Amino acid sequence: MYDVVALGELLIDFTPAGLSSNQCFLFEQNPGGAPANVLSVLSKFNKATGFIGKLGNDQFGHFLKGVLDDINVSTEGIVFDDEVRTTLAFVHLDENGDRKFSFYRNPGADMMLKEEEINLEMIKNSKVFHFGSLSMTHEPARSATLKALKYAKEKDLLVSYDPNYRPLLWKSIEEAKQQIKEGLRYADILKVSEEELELITGIDDMKKATEFLYKGYDIPFITVTLGDKGSYFRKADDEGYVSPYKVKAIDTTGAGDGFLGALLYQILESGKVIKELEISELENMLRFSNATGALITMKRGAIPAIPTLEEVYDFIKTQGNH
Repeated sequence: MYDVVALGELLIDFTPAGLSSNQCFLFEQNPGGAPANVLSVLSKFNKATGFIGKLGNDQFGHFLKGVLDDINVSTEGIVFDDEVRTTLAFVHLDENGDRKFSFYRNPGADMMLKEEEINLEMIKNSKVFHFGSLSMTHEPARSATLKALKYAKEKDLLVSYDPNYRPLLWKSIEEAKQQIKEGLRYADILKVSEEELELITGIDDMKKATEFLYKGYDIPFITVTLGDKGSYFRKADDEGYVSPYKVKAIDTTGAGDGFLGALLYQILESGKVIKELEISELENMLRFSNATGALITMKRGAIPAIPTLEEVYDFIKTQGNH
C-alpha cells in the first residue's frame, strides 16, 4: 500500500553554484520536478510513496531513478525511453533566491508518457493521488494524466493538485488556462500561488478568487502560498491566514512542493477527511507546512534541501510563539 502516488515530471535542475576560476557560472546537478519533490518530502517524513513518469534512458534518467530509490520513493512506475532524453531545467536565481527557469524539453521524456504505460495498480493501492499541470502541456502525457485522474476518482482516492504554472512550457496562455482548469475538476486539495490564482480565475482578490474556485469546481480545500508573506486557506466558507517564518532564502526551488508535501503528511496523520478538520487544526497544519517550505529555501536544490521531521519540529520550537 502507498500513502501517496504522484504522476508527472522528474527532471534535472541545474542550479547556480558559484563561479569558476575563469569567472564563468558553475551549475550543480540537482534532482527536481514538482511531483517528485512532493513525494520526496512525504518519503522523508516516513510515508509510503510511489512515482509514475517517464525518463530518458540516459545518465540523467538513471541518476534520477537512483535518487528516488535512495529516499525510498518507489520507482516501479518509471518507464525509460530510448528515443527521448530526460528533461533538463537551468535555474537562474536573483539576490533573494527567487528563480527563473530555462527548459530543455523539445521533447523531454516526461512529455512522452503514454496511457498504456501508467501503472494503475500503484494508483489503486494508494490513499492519495497527486499531479500537476506540466504533464498536461503536450500529448501523449496529457491523455495519460487524465486517464490516471479518472481512475483515481473511480477508486475514491483523495486527489491533490498543484497547477505549477510555467509559461515557457505552454504553447499559449489560453491553452494553459484551459488545461489547468480541466485539472480543477478532479481536485480535492488545490495548492496555488497568488499569481496562479489570478491567472486561473481572472480575479485579483484572494478571498473572492478562492470562493469562485470552491463554488465553481466544488474543491473541498484550497491553499494559496504567499512566499515570504505566509499562506492562506479556504475550506468551504471558512478561511484563514498563517504568518510566515522569516529566514534568509538562498534558493526557493521546491519550497512550494515542500509546503504541499508537508500539508499532505499532516492530513494523512490526522486520519480525518477534509470536511471534518477544524479551523485550528488547519492553521496548525499550515504552520508546519510553512516551516517545511522555509527550511527548504535555506539550501540549494529541491530534493537535497528537504529537512527531516525532527528538523521541522526543532525549527518550529526555536521560533517560539508564532
